[in-house]
Amino acid sequence: MIYLDHAATTPMRPEVWDAMAPFVSDVFGNSSGIHDVSRRAKNFLEEARERIAELVGSGPMEIVFTSGGTESDNLAIKGAALNGTDRTSVVTLTTEHEAVLETIDFLSRSGHDTSLIPVDRHGAVDPDHLAAAVDARTAVVSVMLVNNETGAVHDLKTISNAVHDADPGVLVHTDAVQAMTSLPVDVDGLGVDLMTVSGHKFGGPKGAGFLYVRDGTPLEPVLHGGGQELGRRSGTHDVAGAVGMATALELAVADRERFVHEVSQLRDDLEKRLTAGIEDLVVNTPETARSPHHLNVRIPGVRNEILLMRLDQKGVAASAGSACQSGAATVSHVLEAIGLSANEARESLRLSLGWTTTAVEIEDAASILIRLVEDLR
Repeated sequence: MIYLDHAATTPMRPEVWDAMAPFVSDVFGNSSGIHDVSRRAKNFLEEARERIAELVGSGPMEIVFTSGGTESDNLAIKGAALNGTDRTSVVTLTTEHEAVLETIDFLSRSGHDTSLIPVDRHGAVDPDHLAAAVDARTAVVSVMLVNNETGAVHDLKTISNAVHDADPGVLVHTDAVQAMTSLPVDVDGLGVDLMTVSGHKFGGPKGAGFLYVRDGTPLEPVLHGGGQELGRRSGTHDVAGAVGMATALELAVADRERFVHEVSQLRDDLEKRLTAGIEDLVVNTPETARSPHHLNVRIPGVRNEILLMRLDQKGVAASAGSACQSGAATVSHVLEAIGLSANEARESLRLSLGWTTTAVEIEDAASILIRLVEDLR
């Protein structure tokens, strides 16, 4: 299998498996308990929290462990909008992940004011336009760091500054799920108050994520219960997942320079091969302000669901967009938001590379894709 769907999930790094192994049998305690078995688990949990905090430039108690990106996005946005103040409205972009947009839709149906700000054909937003949507009722502005479908990268520092200049009381949230392998992610450098991260996007385990919450930020919990995570997220901790995620993040950060250099070259090679071999191919990923591991292309006259099935039969895994969509035939809201018609969106593929991708795989995948397009046309 040639795996070109790393934006959906990544293979777990072997070192992560090794780090998690002791928690299957030896360190099994509930980290909320008071006896020695629980204390051992608690110590590992807090050590993982400290390791993660150091990597993103935060304090340990600003890290809230969650089950992943979707929960973190929900906690950030609902938690900000439901915090009991007069600030109850939310602003976001039309190209955000479904975990953000569906949360916005829920709040809208619950009586909250919400605003969806359009982007240009490159997926970029004008920071001044975004800031102009902020008023005294705005609780949070949510803008993802790297778009999960096109790889467009937002200038979060400029956006955060514009929003905070418009109203210092407004929180800025970013979904940084797609960014951890390729961008320096420092919460102060980004200027954000809330940040979503999911472990399985950078070689860690599924079901493990965290939300960075700047100290002093009011946040209503979404899950109520035992009061874990300083009351911000109740539920028994997945200590193995937290340790595995911390290990994966350390490995991803240490590997980031190589990753950006080598994977961007592989992505560029794939783009050149497909552009040369497929007539009329259109690249949806922006030319600049793009991640090194995303390539979204449109192949006029070829429906993506048919092409994806043929690719799968040939041993190539790719996608039509977000893994959270119901299927390849679903029209990508991201591509429509950057100006594609529904038919054009249905002609588009997302090819995403990762830490296991090789030059031979890129060459083979390009050849297979070109031949399949010729056959289908």
